[in-house]
Amino acid sequence: MKHTRWYKNRVFYQIWPRSFADGNGDGIGDLWGVLEKLDYLKELGIGGIWFSPLYPSPNADCGYDISDYKDIAPEYGGMAAFEKVLEEAHKRDMKVIMDLVVNHTSDEHEWFRKSRERIDPYTDYYIWRPAGKNNRLPNNWDSHFEGKAWSWDEVRQEYYMHLFAVKQPDLNMDNHFVREEVKNIMDFWLSKGVDGFREDVITFISKKEGLPNDRLLPVFRGIFHYNHGPRLHEYLQEFKHEVLDRYDCVTIAEAPLVSPRKALEYVDEDGSNDFDMMIQFQCMCGNCLFLDYIPTPFSLRRLKYAFSSWQRKLNGKGWNLLYLENHDHPRVVSRYGSEQYRVESAKMLCASYMFQQGTPFVYQGQELGMTNWYPEHISEYEDVQTLNNHPNWPEEKRLKLYHRASRDSARTPMQWNSEDNAGFTTGTPWFHVNENYREINVADQLQDKDSVLAFYKKAIALRKKLAVVKNGVYREYMRLSGKVYMYTRTDGMHKLLVVASYSEKPVRVSPAFCTGFTKTYFDKNNCVLFNYPVSENGAAFTMRPYEVRVYYCDHL
Repeated sequence: MKHTRWYKNRVFYQIWPRSFADGNGDGIGDLWGVLEKLDYLKELGIGGIWFSPLYPSPNADCGYDISDYKDIAPEYGGMAAFEKVLEEAHKRDMKVIMDLVVNHTSDEHEWFRKSRERIDPYTDYYIWRPAGKNNRLPNNWDSHFEGKAWSWDEVRQEYYMHLFAVKQPDLNMDNHFVREEVKNIMDFWLSKGVDGFREDVITFISKKEGLPNDRLLPVFRGIFHYNHGPRLHEYLQEFKHEVLDRYDCVTIAEAPLVSPRKALEYVDEDGSNDFDMMIQFQCMCGNCLFLDYIPTPFSLRRLKYAFSSWQRKLNGKGWNLLYLENHDHPRVVSRYGSEQYRVESAKMLCASYMFQQGTPFVYQGQELGMTNWYPEHISEYEDVQTLNNHPNWPEEKRLKLYHRASRDSARTPMQWNSEDNAGFTTGTPWFHVNENYREINVADQLQDKDSVLAFYKKAIALRKKLAVVKNGVYREYMRLSGKVYMYTRTDGMHKLLVVASYSEKPVRVSPAFCTGFTKTYFDKNNCVLFNYPVSENGAAFTMRPYEVRVYYCDHL
């Protein structure tokens, strides 16, 4: 079947189901809650939903430890609720994509239970190794979440590999039977009408033969022996040709430590591509070094480099996935914007990425300008990654880091109104509600034409309306500025200009900064989206704190 690449014309919305909306009052977000909110998403302008894992799971890693790939967890409503949401989403012309997590399973999955007992054909479904001399680990690789990448199993009397949590054993993708299982999972959901997959850490599934030791620093040890591994493309092409090519679906790879050049090995649009899009992490490194837990001062130049390198290098060759928030990172207003200027900076950040070339993703609550969560005690955190970062530090020091870096800040319940529990549930919420829900919520913003939510609606509608946003050539201006991000999109007939200040201090901007622009382009009548009133007619102007302006001219 020919892929129509419908994903290029849509804006997606990521739902973290446990925290989105509770439809039955048990305190856990579910699919009945999602069903009630589909019209809200449609009104926002959303054309597709990405669901974080909905499968049965012990929740050692909030659903990314899957115990059954072909069912929906009872707490989310089971398969009946999912099928109803899928049907109603499609009625509203919204696509639905699932999280596909096949680098690892839960240790409570049937496959693992049989593998540890050496029951065929499951014996080698996972990566097992005997203890080395003096009971040494099989190699020195690190887990991303919990210590070393190996844990001892008393039943099998061997070590198993887990690149993430201890309860997330890695599958052995070199085993033909495991790949057949993956293809069966894909076919199961696609035949139900699901429109594609976001594939979790999919570039990790092929490990280097022999599993050699690594000389990298702790935390990263081993990563270059399993990221973009030796048989990765072979396995991806097998999935593509034997299953995915039979459906008009979209495939999205989560790809840590990937550059634009490396990405083109996977998303080149010559027809042989492994994926349609990639989730890269470079745009998440504006205030950290590789990981959120290695903080650095925010650098707009670093962020702009990430934006522009992906825009330039994929132009005409591959398709970008655009995002500034998801379930794996703290809230973007708190990290790249300003909580003091929350409304202004949330709008500015929206326009900064929404008009680049690619498919934008909005994470739940991002459209409200939700902020980080600041608990008083370490014990209030839930996330396994958070709690295993610097566990030996004093609590005050850990708390300061977690306030800044924890992905739990993105997992607090969605703030629907100013009533109890932010309108998320009539019961006791499974997780803490951010205390600022009375000031930041959907109900209030729906009544405010100048709200962050209203701005997102306008931005999404404008993006859909203007063909230059899909096809126009990207060009950055003021590249060395540490305060302003400025870029254009041009298609020969039309020009769009985005000017965004990442500073609370005044910044002077002039048409002279933009080659090919005259002052008439800066006429206030050409300003189609803004977060402060615009009064200038073609002159240079001083940008206010976190100001953004989007100009459009259709008569070049």
